[in-house]
Amino acid sequence: MNRRKLSMLAALVVTGATALTGCNKGGGAAGVGSDGRAIYKIGFQGPLTGESSAIGVNMENGVKLAVKQANARGDLPFHVEYAASDDAGSPDQSPAAAQKLIDDESVLGLVGPAFSGAAKASGRLYSEAGLVSVSHASNPGLPELGFRSFVRSVPNDNAQGGAMATYFTKRLQTKKVYVVDDKSEYGVGLSKVAEKQLKDAGVEVVKASVPAKTPDYTAAATAAKHSGADALIYNGLYSDAAPFAKKLKDVGFDKPKIASDGTYDKKFTELAGDAAEGWMLTCQCLDANVDPGTKQFAEDYKTEYKAAPGLYAAESYDAANLIIEQIKSLGGGGDGGDVRREAVLEKVKKADYKGLTRQFSFKENGEFAGNGIYLSEVKDGRITLKGNVDTLVSAG
Repeated sequence: MNRRKLSMLAALVVTGATALTGCNKGGGAAGVGSDGRAIYKIGFQGPLTGESSAIGVNMENGVKLAVKQANARGDLPFHVEYAASDDAGSPDQSPAAAQKLIDDESVLGLVGPAFSGAAKASGRLYSEAGLVSVSHASNPGLPELGFRSFVRSVPNDNAQGGAMATYFTKRLQTKKVYVVDDKSEYGVGLSKVAEKQLKDAGVEVVKASVPAKTPDYTAAATAAKHSGADALIYNGLYSDAAPFAKKLKDVGFDKPKIASDGTYDKKFTELAGDAAEGWMLTCQCLDANVDPGTKQFAEDYKTEYKAAPGLYAAESYDAANLIIEQIKSLGGGGDGGDVRREAVLEKVKKADYKGLTRQFSFKENGEFAGNGIYLSEVKDGRITLKGNVDTLVSAG
């Protein structure tokens, strides 16, 4: 009886050790195609359901298009597959969404998490797994959290919040600005940057925090109207900016208004209707529908999805191709069993990659090394690019 127990225990130890070894292999091929080439996966984590899903679907479509075209070119020594993980834009759901991608060992890199709160909530898990996450999350404090797998693909909110303040102070010469955040990691971080730069320029700031999914924005709009501010900044997502815009119009707040990139989506104009008219929107992203460098991408996107590319679709396309190129540089041919997550992570962090939207290179802590914030305006129900903020300001 004792011998049997010992044998069973030994078997359990071996099984456990095998399982642990499997969990710590650090990635590898999902299998081999009929042509003998290895199969690797590129993941995406972001809001594919929920009120912010339009942003997530834009990004997902960009990644999927990159994967499809990479395979179609036929110059890779491996095949690429796409793996999705929905976090609904929620920090609470982010760890489980991250674990789903981590547990699939053939995922060698991902685009995302899309939002700052989600990136903060799952960054430790990705770092422990050595799985690189090329993220558009823009909160300035993320690289300071020590997440070694976090790589930012766009300028952070110090640049975006600063651009809002710069445009109001130097182009419009505003004296008093009403700054509103949605109480999220993203919105609060942006507002802090804008507030500081406005105050440094001698502008009076009135701060307000209105939680996302507030049922009625009447009180918030009325407070803005009675604040005496001659301009307004809103840092949050389109799903909240739209009802807020409607109430601002209802109460007669007709001063210049700027919203952050979370509002930069056609859903804002659809949901807000004529209340969106005149709103300005900042973004670290290019408008893929008007930029000459993304013309072919926009055409391919429309062919594939029967819709124009939206917020961060082109940047996500670039981020996915960045990861694919690094796997290629590791020589992932044959059975591909020796390509591992750690190697891909190191390659991405040291990359100097020319995408459609920008040149991608990164600082030691994963911070994006470049700059550039763009301003658009809603005209006749359409989001229309005005230009680079620094260029607009210098033009007077």
